Amino acid sequence: MNQFENEVQSKRNDFLDSAVGFVVTFGFFITIFVIAQVIHFFGTR
Repeated sequence: MNQFENEVQSKRNDFLDSAVGFVVTFGFFITIFVIAQVIHFFGTR
């Protein structure tokens, strides 16, 4: 067993960190998409 398995810095569940990262990234791209759609909608009038 290596030293990193013996001395764990964080015992949190990795799934929670991955889910938060996915949701934040997804929210960012959705925000950019919505802003682009609003600009496109009002730009074509």
